[in-house]
Amino acid sequence: MKKNTKRSSKRTFFPKKIKYLGIHLIAEFWLTKTIEDKKIFEKILRDAVRAAKCTLLEIVIHKFSPHGITGVILLAESHIAIHTWPENNYLAIDIFTCGDKAKPYVALEFLKKAFKPKRFEVKEIKRGEIKK
Repeated sequence: MKKNTKRSSKRTFFPKKIKYLGIHLIAEFWLTKTIEDKKIFEKILRDAVRAAKCTLLEIVIHKFSPHGITGVILLAESHIAIHTWPENNYLAIDIFTCGDKAKPYVALEFLKKAFKPKRFEVKEIKRGEIKK
């Protein structure tokens, strides 16, 4: 049974009163803690969603052979996706949230604690500028 979920129509405000629909964080983690267990991976993703104060709609996790996991979480506020390459000690993280209640940077900090990268980079993209 599908749940009827409303999308947040509230805007995210940035300095100088510029309005955007959301924040998109693109993160890269290197030399991370390797997690190959789907249940542990799913728990980390669910906990990141809770930390971000977001609403989980659906979750899909796929384990690759011989190694690597991709997890995608559909949120009422948009999505979180993580792709792992354990053979390269690398994780690609995508966090896109909208609305004024979502906390994408809190989710990112949670993921840093869970995966313990030795090095990371983060890019922020402000999406959907509202022009009046």
